[in-house]
Amino acid sequence: MSVQLNNPVKYLRGVGPQRAAALEERGIVTVGDLLGYLPFRYEDRIRFTKIAEIIPGQVQTILAEVASGGGSTVRFRGGRGPVFHVMVRDASGQLHARFFHGAYLEGRLKEGQRLVIHGKAEVDPYRPGRVEMVNPQIEILSGEGAPADSTEVGRIVPVYEAIGAISSRMLRRIIYSVLLNFDGNIADPLPEEIRARYKFPTRREALLAVHFPAKNENVELLNTFRSPAHMRLIFEEFFYYQIALALRRSQDHRQRGIAMRVREEKVREALKRILPFKPTAAQKRVLAEIAGDLERPFPMHRLLEGDVGSGKTIVALEAATIVIENGYQVALMAPTEILAAQHFLSARRVFAPAGYGVDLLVSGRKRAEREEALARIARGETKLVVGTHALIEDPVGFHKLGLAIVDEQHRFGVLQRKRLIEKGASPHVLVMTATPIPRTLALTLYGDLDLSVIDEMPPGRTPIETRWTADAQLPGVWEFLRREIAKGRQAYVLYPVIEESKQELKAATLEYERLAKNVFPKLRVGLLHGRMKNDEKDSVMEQFRRGELQILVATTVIEVGVDVPNATVMVIEHAERFGLAQLHQLRGRIGRGKEKSYCILVAPKTIIGDARERIETMVATSNGFEIAERDLKQRGPGEFFGTRQHGDAAFSFAQPLRDHEILEMARREAFAIAEDPAQAGEIARRLELVSPTWRARYQLASVG
Repeated sequence: MSVQLNNPVKYLRGVGPQRAAALEERGIVTVGDLLGYLPFRYEDRIRFTKIAEIIPGQVQTILAEVASGGGSTVRFRGGRGPVFHVMVRDASGQLHARFFHGAYLEGRLKEGQRLVIHGKAEVDPYRPGRVEMVNPQIEILSGEGAPADSTEVGRIVPVYEAIGAISSRMLRRIIYSVLLNFDGNIADPLPEEIRARYKFPTRREALLAVHFPAKNENVELLNTFRSPAHMRLIFEEFFYYQIALALRRSQDHRQRGIAMRVREEKVREALKRILPFKPTAAQKRVLAEIAGDLERPFPMHRLLEGDVGSGKTIVALEAATIVIENGYQVALMAPTEILAAQHFLSARRVFAPAGYGVDLLVSGRKRAEREEALARIARGETKLVVGTHALIEDPVGFHKLGLAIVDEQHRFGVLQRKRLIEKGASPHVLVMTATPIPRTLALTLYGDLDLSVIDEMPPGRTPIETRWTADAQLPGVWEFLRREIAKGRQAYVLYPVIEESKQELKAATLEYERLAKNVFPKLRVGLLHGRMKNDEKDSVMEQFRRGELQILVATTVIEVGVDVPNATVMVIEHAERFGLAQLHQLRGRIGRGKEKSYCILVAPKTIIGDARERIETMVATSNGFEIAERDLKQRGPGEFFGTRQHGDAAFSFAQPLRDHEILEMARREAFAIAEDPAQAGEIARRLELVSPTWRARYQLASVG
């Protein structure tokens, strides 16, 4: 019976209802979905390494069988839980393997059982001269003496990530059976001229080659996803996604917007009035990019990114000035009341010489004050409105909204941004983030936006010195704080939780009491956390800004928006519990003045793995873009922002970081094609035939 792409997998031989349910949970419903589930690794099982020829320190693949006698399968409990030992052999010798947490293997490996073992061989530290593998990957081939089938040996073998109870071996057999019985009818929506330009195989050839490569294929290219078949399939995923972006961009450009007058003398004079300092070259470049967008007759959709303290806010206020001078209003939406209040105070100070009306809309305002502000906004007297999600509530009506600015935009959902935009008639949109996003990820998640990057810090900023210390050294840390405060400085002390928890973490409330009474009895210590009422939080922050508090004990509520130039020290306890990007954001609250600043990370020196890497990265660099790259590699794009974006690009095997060069290639080709509406429409039509859900699959985390 021939198999076609749209056949349900539940009817395939070897699947059945239970396995079909497990596959469906992974998004595999049809044969086409199954063929899109690619191997993550390949093993050369044409030429196995003989046990006698193993070189310690190298990764090897061995075909062997379970040896007999001598306690060949032993399980015992050590300090790391159950450990399973097995001795295997081939014609040339024997190899010892042990598996931590290996209880699942007990009873499965019997004498004569044939295995493929893949792993790094090392000299046993307790038995010099004996070579072993620790936690190798194994595949049981067959029963005693039975031959392995042709999917397992004598070829380059694909290794799949198991899906529930469906092992790699089961998946390989199911996919092999599909390809044996496949009718070969695979439509190829990729334009022929692109295939020819990059020497890509057809889609059918690529799918066959990635699942069961020919014996003469280069295993290294396969394992680095750089075989011609892999390159074609990765390009294809990026290309379809970028076509979706390009079509959306084309729609945006057909939408009628507000063309602002940028070059008039009154606009130039207004910009000179509000600038409190000479802008950096990066700020000038970015403002020119924004001004160019504002002049066009369709709405701007631009992402402005820059490291903590790089001066994004003043650029946003310059853009606001252009819009205000054209007779329109500006809305600036921030994710927290603290950040909104900070922007409000900054804007009021910067706009004072120009006389622009500035209002603050947050849920904590008194009813009478709020109603007065709403009336001023409706009449057009307020030129800049700063607020939280309160801005998108129904009672808020603008006289003429010309620009919507969204700060820390990844904290808002698509629908929230859309509701703000709908408060005006196709206003320009500027979204900002202080989380530096690597260019490849920005092109993926926000590819329908134009990207501006402020990659230069304002002059006069002294680099922050970051130190890692253990809990035992805290008395010395507190003494250092006293010395800094004696010089007239201020300090933050941060904790991961507000109250005591089962995790045995120090809590902000208890530590505040202890520090105020026992450690710093002669200093003025304040407390700030997310459960306090809004007016309490505002009061504490205002006291800290004015210098009435010398030490602020806080949680991550200060992560964004707090700007106190006199604060030069930050102590972060349990620093290993914070994410890398979060640590960098917190550190950005200091180093805002001309005095030397210090960030002290308190964490055990014994930590290992990702936690250790995070702390070491923080000590090694203050470059937000470098930190973002490392954070992305640790956590992956799906978790990079702390919360999954609505409509993350659903790539099956393309990875923006690994495949950034192919992404750039695909973007160029897609945007070139999109310039010809007829050609772009034809590709979209062909895509619909191959994948009716392709538009839904490639939804964007866009501003609207």
